[in-house]
Amino acid sequence: MSTPASDPNPSDRADTQQAANRRLIRRLLVVTVLMFGFGFALWPLYNVFCAITGLGGRTGQVTNEEANAQALVGDERWVTVTFDANVDVKLPWRFQPYEKTMQVKVGELTETHYLAVNTTDQSIVGQAVPSVAPGEASLYFNKTECFCFSEQVLEAQQSRDMPVRFIVDPELPHDINTLTLSYTFYLQGDATAELHQHDHEHHPHQNQDDASASHTGP
Repeated sequence: MSTPASDPNPSDRADTQQAANRRLIRRLLVVTVLMFGFGFALWPLYNVFCAITGLGGRTGQVTNEEANAQALVGDERWVTVTFDANVDVKLPWRFQPYEKTMQVKVGELTETHYLAVNTTDQSIVGQAVPSVAPGEASLYFNKTECFCFSEQVLEAQQSRDMPVRFIVDPELPHDINTLTLSYTFYLQGDATAELHQHDHEHHPHQNQDDASASHTGP
């Protein structure tokens, strides 16, 4: 007749339980780190998705060479582009386009200008968020130069002329005849995370007095 196995020593059971607890804690920490990293990874993935689908009216960016290539296949088609400007309530700036609307030849590089004014007595950093409506048109609206590519620093009471150079792709669907380019300026740090994909140098400061030499303010 066999003798039943004796229970393990209580201290051994305690050691075994502690070891199991440590393994569980390590696994939970790994999961937490992975979830944290995945949260950051969602923004780049979202950026790629927006760039492909035009979700949210996201506009594209092309080089001058790419813009010139589009111009070679352009035709005599013209579309209407309207310009919109908004400022978040947290940003004490005045912001507006020089032109409200413009007739634009498809496939031709076009330039327009906006005016931004810091109405306070302190230096402020702002970031512009662009969008194009209708959303489908954003897939065919590309910029070679834009103040939205980087944060903008305006000193106290400073005004700045902000150029935008863009091209409407000749592949724009023929049922789209009017596009709206809209910008919203946010206080630096409040702009949505996708804006930080741009890593361009700041545009030089330019006072409105200089801009008035070649443009008539709105």
